[in-house]
Amino acid sequence: MALPDPAPVLALIDAFRGSKTMFAALGMGIFDRLHDGPSTAAALAPALQADEAALARLLDGCAALGLLAKRRGVYSNTPLAETYLWSGSPDSLCGYIRYSNDALYPMWGRLEDAVREGAPRWQQTFGIEGGIFGGFYRSEQATRDFARGMHGFGRLTSPRVAEAFDLSRFRCVADLGGGTGHLAIAICERYPGIRGVVFDLPVIAPLARENAALSPARDRMEIVEGDFFQDPLPPADLYALGRILHDWSDSKCGVLLRAISAALPPGGGLLIADRLLHEDGAGPLPACLQSLNMLVATEGRERSLSEFAALLHHAGFEQVEGRHTGAPLDAVIAIKPGGSRARMEP
Repeated sequence: MALPDPAPVLALIDAFRGSKTMFAALGMGIFDRLHDGPSTAAALAPALQADEAALARLLDGCAALGLLAKRRGVYSNTPLAETYLWSGSPDSLCGYIRYSNDALYPMWGRLEDAVREGAPRWQQTFGIEGGIFGGFYRSEQATRDFARGMHGFGRLTSPRVAEAFDLSRFRCVADLGGGTGHLAIAICERYPGIRGVVFDLPVIAPLARENAALSPARDRMEIVEGDFFQDPLPPADLYALGRILHDWSDSKCGVLLRAISAALPPGGGLLIADRLLHEDGAGPLPACLQSLNMLVATEGRERSLSEFAALLHHAGFEQVEGRHTGAPLDAVIAIKPGGSRARMEP
């Protein structure tokens, strides 16, 4: 009897090596250096305070991963690296990669403890009280780096979420915990009749103002400072939650969803951007891995559409629909009873 193909297991054995190769190259500033021009390992080594032979191995690894091009010993960024790994790119994922390397990578090393205890690993790994978000906002630079990382990720996903349903009947969207404003901006740019409000903590609001000012929809954008668990929500007939509910337990999600339902007018809506699990929980793979990520990092998890629907119905919503967007985040919409039934086809 033939043995099963070991390729999937072998690929998983090596998977973290590829990630760490990219993490290390970005952390050392290789992609930013090569943005300024092609170079050799010999020329880069002194500037990066690296051993030349060891650096050449790292550069070759990046070339094998398709992140760098190599020609006659000279390395240069590929278009992939210029777009996502150069810190000056508007689509840069550098902040998210640094967060993955500096925060997630060490916590994933304690996954077994998280599974045994059913609790995140932030305090165990870093000894910081107050949870993961206190760590993100520990300094102005840490705040900016995390927020810019989320912004780069949001630019990949928010336009697809904005087009998942027909939102044209709404007049004002308030993106709660909206970060740099990428989701509200995407909605306002797609729907010229909608005004946008980005609602987030005072430490994040300046970054949202910077991004809103660059949008063609800037005259319809407003940034409001506040905490959605403590402060009154800004008035709107459509609220949005992008990568928010997966941070929290069902009970805390219920508190927030009931507050949103109470603030909405009849017929108002809630748009959710998160990864959708299959109903049996065994896929899609990115959603399953993200759910494990939330285990090590937060008190939350990813959910299936029926699990979202149960939370939403309990909070007073009806007409719950979900869509896979083809982007890293999916979309769910729910309507508060009392208005005319909405047509939500894209």
